Amino acid sequence: MSADPAATAAQAVRICAADDLVDGGAGVRRAARLGGGDAVVFFVRYEGRAYGYLNRCAHVPMELDWAEGQFFESSGLYLMCATHGAIYAPDTGKCVGGPCRGGRLRPVQVEERDTPEGRAVFWLPDGELHPATL
Repeated sequence: MSADPAATAAQAVRICAADDLVDGGAGVRRAARLGGGDAVVFFVRYEGRAYGYLNRCAHVPMELDWAEGQFFESSGLYLMCATHGAIYAPDTGKCVGGPCRGGRLRPVQVEERDTPEGRAVFWLPDGELHPATL
């Protein structure tokens, strides 16, 4: 039995400890559901802030990471699609180079909160894109 998307949208999902995301470093992936199909979302840190996106290139609907969790190109300044080299601004998801110029990644709402275990990154799902399991 699948979760009601409206109910799921109200529940924040803990992704990781805030310190697990390093500026320009490896991201964290999570299984998701989008419109009844399987999907993946990812979370990264850029200029001190956590961001999250659907792991799907705006050019061709393929996952971005070249190795699991590796979304940034070598400088750590841009997210890069491993398939066609499209590059995205990490803070907006807008394509700034490559075959998807002008397109953008689909964002997911991210929030950092203090918890009893320390500061953590949370995903606030919406009715359309939500965790695969709760």
